[in-house]
Amino acid sequence: MSEFIDGSSMLDFFSHVGVGLVLLFLGIVVFEWTTKFNERELIKKGNVAVALKLWGKGIGLAIVIYTVWGNSVNLIDATIWGVVGIGTQVIAYWIIEYIITPKTSLSEKVEEGNIAVGFTLFASAIAVGLVVAGSLTY
Repeated sequence: MSEFIDGSSMLDFFSHVGVGLVLLFLGIVVFEWTTKFNERELIKKGNVAVALKLWGKGIGLAIVIYTVWGNSVNLIDATIWGVVGIGTQVIAYWIIEYIITPKTSLSEKVEEGNIAVGFTLFASAIAVGLVVAGSLTY
């Protein structure tokens, strides 16, 4: 009978889902704070570039959370490494935005609706998420 799901397993599952979603939401909020414009408003107005930029970061964060959940010893360990992953991705985004492309305001280009820049940031956020996630496997 030990092969069946029990109450403890269900509690662990829902705890991980809940904490994972909270970390994902927290990461999205932190990323929104790093922009000078209201991403949600621009998305409501149909700015695809902003949506790509924001949800690329969301996918990158989800990849990190997925990896952390698979490699942590318990929920506290997973939460700590999830926060570390979020912080690392924010720092990596700042490096991309302000150090690698200092003469071009990527945020302005995205706010203007430049889909090419939005997609570039979408892809780079996923790539950074994969690198961070791979770095969190130990």
